[in-house]
Amino acid sequence: MAKKYNVYGMGNALVDIVTEVDDAFFAANEIEKGVMTLVDEARQSALVSAIDLDAADKQCGGSAANSIIGAAQFGARTFYSCKVANDELGHFYLTDLKANGADTNLTIDTLPEGITGKCLVMTTPDAERTMNTFLGVTATYSTEQIDEAALADSEYLYIEGYLVTSSNGVEAMKIARDKAAALGIKTALTFSDPAMVKYFGDAMKEVVGDGIDLLFCNEEEAMIYTGTDSVPAAVEAMKSVAKQFAVTLGPDGALIWDGESEIKIDPVPTEAVDTNGAGDLFAGAFLYGVTHGLSLSDAGALASRASSAVVSKFGPRLSKAQAQALL
Repeated sequence: MAKKYNVYGMGNALVDIVTEVDDAFFAANEIEKGVMTLVDEARQSALVSAIDLDAADKQCGGSAANSIIGAAQFGARTFYSCKVANDELGHFYLTDLKANGADTNLTIDTLPEGITGKCLVMTTPDAERTMNTFLGVTATYSTEQIDEAALADSEYLYIEGYLVTSSNGVEAMKIARDKAAALGIKTALTFSDPAMVKYFGDAMKEVVGDGIDLLFCNEEEAMIYTGTDSVPAAVEAMKSVAKQFAVTLGPDGALIWDGESEIKIDPVPTEAVDTNGAGDLFAGAFLYGVTHGLSLSDAGALASRASSAVVSKFGPRLSKAQAQALL
């Protein structure tokens, strides 16, 4: 019998505030460019007050949320397990998530007190994205957010690597992975960010355990995780980490390991204006493909087209119409 959901995602719930800045803004505000930095509420409030908030774009986000919504826009049936607070942005998050076609564990009457997480996404004219994130209540994401019935009725569990920053997050990742394995559900993991494998490598290795069914990463993350200094060496080492994996190579496309052979995915030439969300949408499109009868090669080609489309515009996701047009 067909499962209710193609993909059950778990990860941080952050309201993305996307704005355009220049390098002078980073210098003036002492921001490290090109990476995701965790900040406290006071620091983020100061940064938000320094931008033009009215001109900024707001949407429900988080790495895995973007992937789940991307998969849903292509036509996948999705569920997102996350945590927001009973505040204005928490209500916004729940409404926006549902409007984008994802079911969720969130209900308006069970939201806890606290502050919903926010991610200030700053894009620069060179298309680079820099993120300053205040996690809020999503920092306390735990096994309580796992909806076992929804997970049991899914084809894939998709885990966001950013959850490794807390011990409760790591526990939830491992328990969800074990529950999925016991139910014969495949587990997909994204490393999410080079910092996650650089600074939380031991925790990430705990989550990977004796192997993941499907892994998503970029070339830098692959080399850091495997302790290698070239992409070919990293790819070889990754074959003992995951049954299948996709390594994104930026303007050089991607490389897929299907368990038996390497598949080169050609890049789709594009004029990049904002790289925010490229990896997230690659994973979302790929997960749609592998749950809808596409070969790994075709799923990779769709994912490459999707990520190239999203970097050619501002913001971390496409519209549903744009996703459907790519099909």
